[in-house]
Amino acid sequence: MPWPSRKRDKGAVADKKEPDAKVAKTEEETPDKEEEEKSAKPPPGSSKSGWKNWKKTKESDSGGEESKITYRHWLLKSEPESRLEKGVDVKFSIDDLKAQPNQTTFWDGVRNYQARNFLRAMKLGQQAFFYHSNCKEPGIVAIVKIVKEAYPDHTQFDQKDPHYDSSSRKENPKWSMVDVQFVRMTKRFIPLSEIKAHHLAHKADGGPLKNMMLFTRQRLSIQPLTQEEFDFVLSLEEEKPH
Repeated sequence: MPWPSRKRDKGAVADKKEPDAKVAKTEEETPDKEEEEKSAKPPPGSSKSGWKNWKKTKESDSGGEESKITYRHWLLKSEPESRLEKGVDVKFSIDDLKAQPNQTTFWDGVRNYQARNFLRAMKLGQQAFFYHSNCKEPGIVAIVKIVKEAYPDHTQFDQKDPHYDSSSRKENPKWSMVDVQFVRMTKRFIPLSEIKAHHLAHKADGGPLKNMMLFTRQRLSIQPLTQEEFDFVLSLEEEKPH
């Protein structure tokens, strides 16, 4: 029996001041706690030195060649805390994923065209960061992989679902989803504040996180990562938190 529709357009959480927000409102139109996160001050610490050390290691591994900007990795936002949307709790934490049969579930409820297109670009076996969003302390908690490529999202046809779309037709569905499977927890929780500190430093010195979509398009619930972005963020799990 499939899990109730829990993974929503996580970046598109309606502002709590707008309880009557439309179901299919886009992420660009609906602010959420991510907007507050954007203005949070990064923690103290020498992010530049971390980037330079990482760069030196990567150059020795790759002969100093810069990676081409292609997307083979992803960041998926999900809400670990209960929140009702049209009477349905949209909470879905990493523990909820781990509790699923074969630790696998469908990633439904995305109602933003750019996020949907990213879903459709995902390939079998590609990995993604599982990101807890719209919560007290957002950040990366785990790694998942794509185990089924894009197919029609059934929730768009379910009138009882908060993300029902009356304009979508079964012969030409608007919205897609993929199946994801738990791979492993990250060695430690990697908070948004720490990633942001590196992003700000990299904007100044040309590091790999300078254009990370988590900060340039922060409301998108599905985000692509370049190889360099993924590798650098993954390297943070080996460091002691600031």
